Amino acid sequence: MDKQPHMRDDEVLMRVRDLKKHFQVSAGFFGQNPKFLKAVDGVDLDIRRGETLGLVGESGCGKSTLARTLIRLYSPTDGVIEFNGADLAKLKEKDLAPHRRDIQMIFQDPYASLNGRMNVRDLIAEPLEIAGIGNDKSRTARVHELLEVVGLNKDHANRFPHEFSGGQRQRIGIARAIALNPQLVICDEAISALDVSIQAQVVNMLEDLQKELGLTYLFITHDLSMVKHISDRIGVMYLGKLVEIAPNNALYDDPKHPYTRALLASIPIADPVEARKDNQDQMQGEIPSPIDMPSGCRFRTRCPLATDLCAEQEPELKELADNHKVACHYAE
Repeated sequence: MDKQPHMRDDEVLMRVRDLKKHFQVSAGFFGQNPKFLKAVDGVDLDIRRGETLGLVGESGCGKSTLARTLIRLYSPTDGVIEFNGADLAKLKEKDLAPHRRDIQMIFQDPYASLNGRMNVRDLIAEPLEIAGIGNDKSRTARVHELLEVVGLNKDHANRFPHEFSGGQRQRIGIARAIALNPQLVICDEAISALDVSIQAQVVNMLEDLQKELGLTYLFITHDLSMVKHISDRIGVMYLGKLVEIAPNNALYDDPKHPYTRALLASIPIADPVEARKDNQDQMQGEIPSPIDMPSGCRFRTRCPLATDLCAEQEPELKELADNHKVACHYAE
């Protein structure tokens, strides 16, 4: 069931338009005809206040680059990122500071995202210190409070990251992310490095925190079962672009884009009869290089429905039904 099916446009927290992030990978001969890796190549996206927006796609489709560009760890090549009345894409580093506390990220690898030379108290208190909030005593009290919120205890504050399991480290990362009471939290494959049993615990905790703190999530994952559980709406990304975005149930019950159908068909099914039925939607071939994109529709080289039109004209992301947008010439 969709958790928030009736969102108004004025509840948009972040509005993204034609966002691009290209990386130059070759200078070309005598500086001519340089080549660019188009990791994010024209994304339009609205993230609504209080929702969980899931983002799925194969590895290399640009999900993590999009996340890092939204939070301005990467400077965008072009486009608009509207957040709290400001275009983050245009702001210089010094002008981003007031907005950084409102957007935080939980990273994929709990082993690499925490500084092993800092104890837990200092790791969680660091955002408070950077923002100039409180003194040592009040920050320590806040750290103890956050540790309890994420299911740890205050005695853990004096330990170092290497003394914890992967699940515990990710809880520390979550405590650090919510320390400044952000509005938007970007979860970049935040559970993929954890054991399955721990994944469920962390997701349940994220849902509880969302209710208690009024958080908005962008939840990036390759786990199609988990994203269905946690998300209100789901966006499907392929080679730097969104090809479909829809409410949770609509995407799973009536996927419109051939790529979305192929992703859903890749979910393992215990019933061999049903598995054979889904085999017709299985994807063929390899994902093309983001340095040398196919003309027209970038999915056409793997699509069973592709025609000459697909090679000549790139489809736009259009709304086919209520809140259901698809980028395909033949979607109905």
